[in-house]
Amino acid sequence: IFKNENAFSNKLFLKLKIRFMSLKSRVSEPIMNFFNLVFPVYCENCGETLRKSEECLCSFCEYQLPETHFHLQPDNPVETIFWGRIQVFAAASFLHYQKGEMVQKLIHQLKYHNKGHIGVYLGQLFGQQLMQSQRFNDASVIIPVPLHWKKKKLRGYNQSEKIADGMQKSMDASKDTKSLLRVTHSSTQTQKSRYERWENVKSIFQLSPKSATLENQHVILVDDVITTGSTIESCFLKLMEIKGIR
Repeated sequence: IFKNENAFSNKLFLKLKIRFMSLKSRVSEPIMNFFNLVFPVYCENCGETLRKSEECLCSFCEYQLPETHFHLQPDNPVETIFWGRIQVFAAASFLHYQKGEMVQKLIHQLKYHNKGHIGVYLGQLFGQQLMQSQRFNDASVIIPVPLHWKKKKLRGYNQSEKIADGMQKSMDASKDTKSLLRVTHSSTQTQKSRYERWENVKSIFQLSPKSATLENQHVILVDDVITTGSTIESCFLKLMEIKGIR
């Protein structure tokens, strides 16, 4: 674990590097090498210095990501969560989540340590995968599960929206954060049972007038972690009030 000053340095200089990388075609390689030497950025998992071609994770850690490949598997474990509850066209998750492992560490940093770039990075990788699947690659709209404004103000951003930002970069789809709204500030889902999770999220979402633009659209609903699927189910039931949506 890095000391606080290193964590601040990492976040600050990652923002600088991202801006600098956007100018890479106009900046000479020696200048880029100097920038990487003076302002190194570290892997969010192992702490190793990133090379100029790497972002967020080093190549070794990215290779170690426990990908599910559910996007290529009909009737995968995520889809079976919703059997007998709602009729989803397709469902998938990008990574397996296990306590004490890399994915838990990344999600924790994304949600609680102001590292939204992790969500963008993972979302971009996931979007690249979804474009390989005929069940997902024609989606026109990406909707992140909304946060209540109080929690969003406290956290600084919606972590699911950061993931959607990355997916949008990889997919031919727009992001919509205006059609589906969270109108009730519910307690955290952590440590709740399946029934308690459902009771915690039912009737907390509403559609805005802008949701009319979603008629006859193929929508991807994005959440950061899926356990019992209660939050996704609640969002799904509200979105299904829109004509022709899938």
